Amino acid sequence: MMTQWRNFLDARGARFDDLGQARFPEHPAGEACRLFALTQFDALLARGENAPDFLQGQLTNDVRELSTEHTQLTALCTQKGRVLACGRLVALDETRALLLPAERIEAALAHLQRYVLRSRVRLEGAGDQLLALGLAGAEAPALLEQLELAVPAHANELARHDGVAVIALPDATPRYLLLAEFERARALWDTLATRATPSDGAIWRLLDIRAGLPSVHAGTAEAFIPQMLNLQLIDGVSFNKGCYTGQEVVARMQHLGKLKRRMYRATLSLEPAEAPAPQPGDVLFAAASSSGQASGRVVDAAPHGAGCYELLVVLEIAIAEHGEARLGEHGPVLKVQPLPYALEPAA
Repeated sequence: MMTQWRNFLDARGARFDDLGQARFPEHPAGEACRLFALTQFDALLARGENAPDFLQGQLTNDVRELSTEHTQLTALCTQKGRVLACGRLVALDETRALLLPAERIEAALAHLQRYVLRSRVRLEGAGDQLLALGLAGAEAPALLEQLELAVPAHANELARHDGVAVIALPDATPRYLLLAEFERARALWDTLATRATPSDGAIWRLLDIRAGLPSVHAGTAEAFIPQMLNLQLIDGVSFNKGCYTGQEVVARMQHLGKLKRRMYRATLSLEPAEAPAPQPGDVLFAAASSSGQASGRVVDAAPHGAGCYELLVVLEIAIAEHGEARLGEHGPVLKVQPLPYALEPAA
């Protein structure tokens, strides 16, 4: 639990929604540089001499390629190759930190504990031990430099200085994930908040959606294999690392299977605007579907104006390319939008 951090932010004017996102009043001049308290995320910490080898046997990416300068997108799968959680893995000295939606930490810990056996590895949720802040906007790199924090030059790179880890995220506009312990995070927030605009956590979620970066929530746990979430397209899966939990299913799909569903970015408008917002796990329907089941599911969603939403959805490829899908059986029609990376040709 991030009790100290949430109390600190509450004293700075934050309010928290049902998803645990820190919310601040929107400021019209905030886009040049936004500051986020990413309370919707937590980190699963793995420590001990066997931690790297243990994670190598559980995650989709090749943990041997992790370094103090390079982070990884990765996923945690069941034996059936279904994604329980996906996030970013970071090496911090002898600690490996897997940043996940906070709601998935408990399930991920319970799953991994079953495989610890005699491995010399300790697993726990970070809570106030390691906190995440976000900085986004054209002025973000200059602000980090003014604070004498190292600025990574390329996406997924990591730089550390003065107790702060700075990670560059794949995005058209400069965007950074900052990790620090509570005391350092508190001081950092107070400094940054005088030069950047504290912003709603839902905006960070929107930026992830636009960047095509998936999250797995309670409503979508075990619903997708990694390729459905495009993880193979954003360096989130290694097909050369060897065995890990769920590897056989993931490899078979890549080399022998035919992917029928994949992740797309989409927009929709609700009428009336006060209608229930789309949620991860919501079912998509298409009249032209021949699958005999739901045509897809919502992966993530964030508001963008009154009654308007941007989404990541896993959808039948044939429907995305030539058909029409709706949110729910009689809901609004989705408009598929381009992702910032190329999709593989349909098999």
